[in-house]
Amino acid sequence: MSTNGLVIAVPRGTLFEETLDWLDSLGIRTDEVRRNDRKLVFDVGLITMRPSDVPTYVAAGAADLGITGKDVLMEQTDAAVAGAGRDVYELRDLGFGRCTMVVATIEGPDPAAEALRRLGVIRVATKYPRVAARYFEDTGRQAEIIEVKGSVELAPLTHLVEAIVDLTATGTTLRENHLVVREQIAECTARLIANPVAHKLKAAAIDELLERARAI
Repeated sequence: MSTNGLVIAVPRGTLFEETLDWLDSLGIRTDEVRRNDRKLVFDVGLITMRPSDVPTYVAAGAADLGITGKDVLMEQTDAAVAGAGRDVYELRDLGFGRCTMVVATIEGPDPAAEALRRLGVIRVATKYPRVAARYFEDTGRQAEIIEVKGSVELAPLTHLVEAIVDLTATGTTLRENHLVVREQIAECTARLIANPVAHKLKAAAIDELLERARAI
């Protein structure tokens, strides 16, 4: 079975296999996608990309639907304040790819609490600067947010910051780097999103896909 004329953005990376399994369960063939690591566009109506790019392609109408993590949507929805938000509809929590967005620091006495007590401000490294800034603002704490692209765990180990905001699934990476979770911000799972125009013009096809999803 095909995507019924819909173009669906599929995330590469940690959500990739479970996304393909979910599409398989809907009767959408993914064998060609599984066989081609480098190909990006497939005849069955699927395109593959980084999870952080999925809302961009869906909002622009290059894809009708897409799958990405709630963490990506939280960060890019917050970006709307600065005029860079992605206008998409969140249709369904797909339930897989579960992880938790947390505040973590080096184990032992909490250096973030100590910095807040002494200086009145916490330095925080993260790949999610808008989510982190909003969280600390909402909890009444002043935070200097430092955006990093690579291993966030390195920042407190080198004393660049007192805390990090990051995703964790099992906590293994944190433990291996002598970090502990101090606070939980949000539970994140994979979400199905839609382009607002496609949601109207291709409503029948999207509703039919959602019916298949509900049936399983």
